[in-house]
Amino acid sequence: MEEHDKFKSQIKSIYRLLATLMVLFGVTALAIVYLVSDPTLSFFKKETVVEEYTAVVEEDDFDKIENGIHLRTGFKDAEGLMTVVNNCTNCHSAKLVIQNRMNEERWKATIRWMQETQNLWDLGKNEEIIVNYLVTNYPPQNKGRREILQNISWYELKD
Repeated sequence: MEEHDKFKSQIKSIYRLLATLMVLFGVTALAIVYLVSDPTLSFFKKETVVEEYTAVVEEDDFDKIENGIHLRTGFKDAEGLMTVVNNCTNCHSAKLVIQNRMNEERWKATIRWMQETQNLWDLGKNEEIIVNYLVTNYPPQNKGRREILQNISWYELKD
C-alpha cells in the first residue's frame, strides 16, 4: 500500500506543477494580448493633468543682419543680397554659393549650366544683380591648399 500512496503523492505533485504552469501560461498569454491591444499600457498610467500655459513666441527676424552678415545665410550685407538669397538658397545652401568663388564669366557659365541641367528658372534682370553681388563680395582668391602659417612660436624637441 505504501507504494500506492507514494505513487498518488507523485501524481499530485505533477498535477500541481502542471496546474501552476497552465496558470503561468494563461497569465502570460493575457499579458501578451493586452500588450498587443494597448502597447502604451495606458490602463496602468495615472491621468495626466494638462496644465494650460501661454507660450511666449519670440518673433524670428528672418532677415536679420548683424555685423554686416545676413545671419540666416551667412552672406555679406551688400546691394543685391536679398535677390541672391531669394534665388540661390531655394535649391542649395548659401555655403555652397560662398565657397565657389568665381569671376563674372564663370558665374554666368554656372548659371547657364544650372538652367540647362538643374531646372533653374530664367533669372531675367535678377541675373545681373546676382552675378554683380557674387563677384563683388566673393571674388576668386589665389591661395594654395592652406594659408601660410604666421606668428608661430616654434619650440625645439629635446632628446
